[in-house]
Amino acid sequence: QVQLVESGGGLVQAGGSLKLSCAASRSILSINAMGWYRQAPGKQRELVATITPGGRTNYADFVKGRFTISRDNGKNWVYLQMNSLKPEDTAVYYCNADILTTGAIRYAPYWGQGTQVTVSS
Repeated sequence: QVQLVESGGGLVQAGGSLKLSCAASRSILSINAMGWYRQAPGKQRELVATITPGGRTNYADFVKGRFTISRDNGKNWVYLQMNSLKPEDTAVYYCNADILTTGAIRYAPYWGQGTQVTVSS
């Protein structure tokens, strides 16, 4: 069973930085796109950033210039460097990846359990 395990969340003051990490493991043949989403209390889950195996990135407008997504294809890790954090960035951040597993015939989306990011004003 595929596992996506996030780490790096926590409490930070506005203007500060955090780096999230996500490790994908178990039964993985190949990973296509990887990304980060977030969900604030009372709101729907929203896209933060995605990255292809070739390194092409896509960002939500509200994080452009502040957040940077990267990945290590050899280790199946994806990262999210978050700078200039704002209180409105407070949310649970989820790792997502499209993964082809052993025995499967197509890629499927998998999610991590989420990591809390809280930005105080």
